[in-house]
Amino acid sequence: MAKGAFIGIDTSNYTTSIAIIDGDGTLVANLKRPLAVKQGERGLRQSDALFNHTVNIPNLMREAGKYLSEYTPLAVGVSTRPRNQEGSYMPCFLAGVSAAESASALMGVPLYTFSHQCGHIMAALYSAGKFDLLEREFAALHLSGGTTELVRVKYQSGQFVADICGGTRDLAAGQIIDRVGVYLGLPFPAGAHLERLALENTRPLPKTKLATSSTYVNFSGVENMAIRLYKETEDRAYTAHFVLDYIGRAISKILDEYTVQYGEAPFLFAGGVMCNSIIKSMVSRGREAYFAEPSMSADNAVGTAALAMQKYKMENT
Repeated sequence: MAKGAFIGIDTSNYTTSIAIIDGDGTLVANLKRPLAVKQGERGLRQSDALFNHTVNIPNLMREAGKYLSEYTPLAVGVSTRPRNQEGSYMPCFLAGVSAAESASALMGVPLYTFSHQCGHIMAALYSAGKFDLLEREFAALHLSGGTTELVRVKYQSGQFVADICGGTRDLAAGQIIDRVGVYLGLPFPAGAHLERLALENTRPLPKTKLATSSTYVNFSGVENMAIRLYKETEDRAYTAHFVLDYIGRAISKILDEYTVQYGEAPFLFAGGVMCNSIIKSMVSRGREAYFAEPSMSADNAVGTAALAMQKYKMENT
């Protein structure tokens, strides 16, 4: 008898993703296709992202089908919205929902819906081997191109209950990285390119005052500071390092404030920005910190597949 498998689908504003996890929790496939962004552009309109997904999904489905030939599908999970909040909506997720509903109906298996953010949290837990946190309250920081949120998390009835208690009041950390990166002539998304550039810097950095208040940060001024710094120095590596250092210091400060307000707790870090080695090193100091490996920190469907597995088992045991 073929082993059971769970399919996850995620269609964010950056990546088309399909993942397969078997009944034992082993990752069978983590398939991803980045959305095409023209050189010099800082992102995609939702209509363009939706079109890109409709092009990517059939090819990824065919690739996933090769892995599924040895398994019996048991459930499909899909990201339907950015986060678990009323009114949270982005059209790009409609592509994944359409594919997931079609796959679920064709295979005659349950369809479970989750938020993109909860998928990130679960992918980080899966990658870090910390499923035991499902039994505890913990703090999760989601840093990506569209999100900088600090949440208190509990796992209940097959879903994460995530209460926002901090983050950004304006631009997300990933937006700053991408904007400055594109200004410096780097490809979009700029995270990995900006990090490589920053690691070349050998100059001491200015310790600019942080725009934080309690567990919240304002990042809108960082772009102007970075542009001004580059105009003064014409040093790309110095400017790149300044931006990442500022983000790392600001995030560390709001995490300290979280501990003051809510007490000691494990911190789980998710989202594409957390692939950055400079920021990762800064925010992990002195904390019980857990990270996803880079392939599961950026957008992916592994967490969505793992959430589907957990919910299916909960309903069938």
